[in-house]
Amino acid sequence: MAEDAKPLLIKRYASRRLYNTETSDYVTLEDIARFIRDGREVQIVDLKSGDDLTRQYLLQIIAEHESRGESVLPVNVLTDLVRSYTSQAGSVVPQFLQMSFDMLRDGQSQMMENMAKVNPMAKLPGFEAMQAQQEAFMKAMTSGMPGAGQGAGGAAGQGGDSSGDDEDLEEIKRQLAELQSKLSKMNK
Repeated sequence: MAEDAKPLLIKRYASRRLYNTETSDYVTLEDIARFIRDGREVQIVDLKSGDDLTRQYLLQIIAEHESRGESVLPVNVLTDLVRSYTSQAGSVVPQFLQMSFDMLRDGQSQMMENMAKVNPMAKLPGFEAMQAQQEAFMKAMTSGMPGAGQGAGGAAGQGGDSSGDDEDLEEIKRQLAELQSKLSKMNK
């Protein structure tokens, strides 16, 4: 098994310090977030009890990013997640979220691959930075899509005039559809 294929084991000591077993040093939540962004699977366990604390720490990382204004999850999505814990839908929500994220990730990867194939600029230095910027743009676009994650009353409480936003979104959708059409024609 390749070194990167197995999860990076992080042990939490009684002092709540986190210890990276591969590098034999202490790490922070931001270090763990960086490992994950770099594509590494991480498992965090309590040294004394052996309990798996990974979920708890991943939620803490998300909460810290959200509190710093790095919002990825719209309020209506968070509200619907809270609702799912108290409803019958709670049993299907995890599978639905996993499939949705898998589809989004696969779609982004496919679009980036297609752009790299047809774009002669792909061989130029700095293209990877531009590609990363495009991925960030796609994430920002899809996080605010109307209807995404909205349940009963999901749009309630949102103030301001959204008619200009709706027109902008429709224009972006139209342009994206045109771009996808051009890309699919180039691949044939």
